[in-house]
Amino acid sequence: HHAANLALQHGTPEALAVINMLCVAFFFLCRPGEYTAPTADSSPFRLQDVTIYVGLRRVLAPVATDDDLTRATFVTMTFTNQKNAVRGEVVGLGLSGDVFVCPVKAVTSRVRHLRLHNAPPATPLCTYYMDDKSRYVTPDDISVTLKASVVFLGAALGFTSKEVSARSLRAAGAMALLCAHVDSD
Repeated sequence: HHAANLALQHGTPEALAVINMLCVAFFFLCRPGEYTAPTADSSPFRLQDVTIYVGLRRVLAPVATDDDLTRATFVTMTFTNQKNAVRGEVVGLGLSGDVFVCPVKAVTSRVRHLRLHNAPPATPLCTYYMDDKSRYVTPDDISVTLKASVVFLGAALGFTSKEVSARSLRAAGAMALLCAHVDSD
């Protein structure tokens, strides 16, 4: 929440993209290669991998309207080239109840930004546009954001900034689900 509040205060495309992708990683239990800049050995989720649900109505992200994105109640992402070895697997999540730290809000924010910039369907969700140039959220961006919040919040967290990185989100998200007694399926 600390990092999200800072991103909202800054309000830049970069800060918002980083916090959106941090939320996606946390809630969807992603590996860095699934939600940050593409590399030779990674394939992040793309715009075309996202489906938005408005109640029971299913809308593919590349054709979702602004109203669809505002009213979304559930989002799914389809594994295509990611390393989970289960091509075509679909993972979905609903609203978290938080107005910003939410998988639906994070994904729809990314979709809205990409559509605003006429991004093609194959565009990675981690893409953001500044000064009419496309850029990517990187693992370092996520790590720097997490470390800054850990430093600010201090020792009460029970760990130091040296112990947190982009890779921490997968374990943290899994532990949060476990502690909340969410069904393992």
